[in-house]
Amino acid sequence: MTESQNTRTARNTADVVILGAGPAGLLLANLLHREGIDCAVLERATPLHLRTRARAGFLAANTVRILDRHGLSGNLHRHGRLHGSCEFRTDDGHFRLDYAGLGRGEQHTVYPQQDLVADLLDQYLEAGGRIRFETEALEVHDADGPRPAVTVRGPDGATGRWSARYVAGCDGRHGAARRSLPSTARHHRRDHGVSWLGLLAEAPPSLDATAYALHGRGFAGHMARTPRITRYYLQCARGTRAGEPPEERLWDELDTRMRATDHGPLHRGRIVQRAVVDLESDVVEPLRHGSLLLAGDAAALISPAAAKGANLAVLQADLLARALADDLARGDGRALERYSAEALARIWRAQEFSHWMIRLLHARPGPPDGESFFHESIRRARIASLRASRTHQDWFAENYVGI
Repeated sequence: MTESQNTRTARNTADVVILGAGPAGLLLANLLHREGIDCAVLERATPLHLRTRARAGFLAANTVRILDRHGLSGNLHRHGRLHGSCEFRTDDGHFRLDYAGLGRGEQHTVYPQQDLVADLLDQYLEAGGRIRFETEALEVHDADGPRPAVTVRGPDGATGRWSARYVAGCDGRHGAARRSLPSTARHHRRDHGVSWLGLLAEAPPSLDATAYALHGRGFAGHMARTPRITRYYLQCARGTRAGEPPEERLWDELDTRMRATDHGPLHRGRIVQRAVVDLESDVVEPLRHGSLLLAGDAAALISPAAAKGANLAVLQADLLARALADDLARGDGRALERYSAEALARIWRAQEFSHWMIRLLHARPGPPDGESFFHESIRRARIASLRASRTHQDWFAENYVGI
């Protein structure tokens, strides 16, 4: 079934209506469809947008194992690249951690998220799965009842309704699932006080490792995406407009913070994407509210400092798919009752490591004072321990790759 044909399916009911066609929503849809469970995905974007929107690119070993188990990793193994080193550059020198040989001996697979989304979308469509593009979910109704409903706005601007047995909210922190949560839902938020200017450059990687540069002017990061595309991050002032700094100034600033005089200049190229990211974290508890269940960024937002977002989404989708299949196909609701607690345990562990990375990579926001001196001294001590202690390195590797 083609994408255009798929959007014309008229029946507005399903056992599971999935909001959002990101990694969580599409993996969940694939797994439920394979179990013979009637499901439908509602996505406000176009297919082209889904296939080209550049996001994360580092897949954890457990994420790859999940995709392997379900036969959804063919392109990933054909086109992805194994990655197992990171480098820290500081005022006290630089050092490299080959984390693939530390901890559990696991490494990342570099595979752009938009390619993973395209793979999952193709698999779902080829299997006859239902998806409505350019269909925005507006509100979830009656989640505590036996047949919740979703109000949607279609590509022509007209509104309609979908009914379901369960609604899986995989539509992000600003989506309808979060907006429809009851007042009993608990929201835990943290603004880390740090902003990044994210850059995607048509330039080959400048080193064969992920690089974290700690500099007096702010953090800078280098992450390879493909042999021709590199992701960079520059810490910036809150309120910075992504389009303002000219390219030459950005490259000069990256060279400065990455210490090009010591390590060589970066490979430069056209900057094709810019975005300012305010580093924030939030978690919703619980993740089940009657027939409404949350996964992906709708369940928890995590800062990009430790590359956990897409990996958490895949993990949660796998847990949720098994729980829904047990309930709908086998009449066993015990896994569904455990879903929230099991997913949240993994979310909080990932949040803890992400928070540790943020404190490691960034100076304390605000003017210099006694607190900032204390924070900077602790930060340097952590870097020194990470450089010298095998125990600390094993801990870092286990948490850096794992969830």
